[in-house]
Amino acid sequence: MRKILLLSDTHGYMGDDVLNYVGQADEVWHAGDIGTLEVTDAIKKLKPLRAVYGNIDNATLRVEFPLHQKFTIEGIRVWMTHIGGYPNRYAKSIREALKQNPPDLFISGHSHILKVMRDKRLNLVHMNPGAVGIHGFHKVRTMLRFEISNGNIANLEVIEFKR
Repeated sequence: MRKILLLSDTHGYMGDDVLNYVGQADEVWHAGDIGTLEVTDAIKKLKPLRAVYGNIDNATLRVEFPLHQKFTIEGIRVWMTHIGGYPNRYAKSIREALKQNPPDLFISGHSHILKVMRDKRLNLVHMNPGAVGIHGFHKVRTMLRFEISNGNIANLEVIEFKR
């Protein structure tokens, strides 16, 4: 079993409020718009990190992290990217590849809107953790945590912070 903390759109913010939850996870996944290397360095000091770069991320972050992360963990095939869209409205750049080889779990960020939904057509779970950074239009800062074990996603929890 792996305890996952999923966050996105930190935009350079990594406070103790978030780091407290990092310490409780087995792995941290960041769905882009990291902002600065200080964010990922702080996470990596505590836990293993998987991340993708987002549209605001500079060349340094784009060298360190890919546009897409595809991996399998505990029997779950994962695809994480920053700009991915939603079921029935996936980003044009990935739509066909997603249809041809859908993962079990598709993760994106970018919108600053927390959503977890099933795509019945592609038989996958879509997650967007919202935004946990302090910059943007979101009123509540959010991230997700969940467990993955033997091909199942369980104990999904929304973590909210006041802005």
